[in-house]
Amino acid sequence: MSLDGTYDDGNVFALILAGKIPSTRLYEDEHTYAFLDIQPQSKGHSLVISKWSKARNILDIEDEALAQVMATVKKVANATRRALDPDGIHVAQFNGAPAGQTVFHLHFHIVPRWEGQPRGFVAHAQGDFADPAELQKLAEEIRAQF
Repeated sequence: MSLDGTYDDGNVFALILAGKIPSTRLYEDEHTYAFLDIQPQSKGHSLVISKWSKARNILDIEDEALAQVMATVKKVANATRRALDPDGIHVAQFNGAPAGQTVFHLHFHIVPRWEGQPRGFVAHAQGDFADPAELQKLAEEIRAQF
């Protein structure tokens, strides 16, 4: 998909917001939703999305929605830091398939990193799936830090 197109109400994040697909919630407010990635690049890898914007990418999103999402990115990154004590935190966002975007609902990745881990970002659809019980346990640790 290119940078232009119509928002698909059937994308996986829209389905999560509609309660049709389960997710492991970390944080939620009136405007945003944060949850653990089921194909994590690293322990604690999470995603933050807008609950109301139908933006496919950063070029489409309303300024207000972007500000709300970024405030949540900061909250989740800080809670993740307190819970997991990583050496660094990688915040990533992709726009268009050639840039690596696989879900066309604007989202930010928050990826804790430790010394010795490979740098960069693996193609998302190629990662291993996390154990749901482990994700739940990890979510409890991170949620306790909000």
